[in-house]
Amino acid sequence: MGFLSVLSFAHKLVSERLRPGDTAVDATAGTGADTLFLAKTIGTKGHVHAFDIQEQALVLTRDRLTKESPGTLGGITLHHQSHALMKSCIPEHDHGHVGAIMFNLGYLPVDSSDKQIMTETASTLEALEAAIELLRPGGIVTIVLYPGHRGGDTEADAVQAWAAKLPQQSVQTILYRGLQRSEAPFLIALERKKTL
Repeated sequence: MGFLSVLSFAHKLVSERLRPGDTAVDATAGTGADTLFLAKTIGTKGHVHAFDIQEQALVLTRDRLTKESPGTLGGITLHHQSHALMKSCIPEHDHGHVGAIMFNLGYLPVDSSDKQIMTETASTLEALEAAIELLRPGGIVTIVLYPGHRGGDTEADAVQAWAAKLPQQSVQTILYRGLQRSEAPFLIALERKKTL
């Protein structure tokens, strides 16, 4: 049995921490895979907020969600917004209570998408700062990074440097990465400590 892919490992980490009825966030909806995963994990009493700047991504996400049996998913709100605005889009009563926030950076991975539209370092770092504030104690942020495409290496380096400087007394961080291919996707996960 081989190691888990970075996406599978992100799902494993999140599934171990999310509880039924939690609020969760897909910060980069893309094709909706993480949105659906989160919605299934938190059950019918939970709520997922999914963000993307591309209407095409939200259409793909909506299509994926509608294939599920009626009544099997909880509330899902699709936001046609940058993930940098998540704090202002998520209701205040959920601030400090979100169970998991997933980021899958880069561009929309479908043939028809404009690969020039991708996550940008400045808005990603702003979103990550907001994510930590939104998390409940014991909550998790997963960030899948793609250094193998133009601009992805710069974003990955900046996110890794940002994560390395987070205060240990409030946030625990891990890195999951294959060492033989520097351009391969990798994962950074952040867990808000239960006691500050």
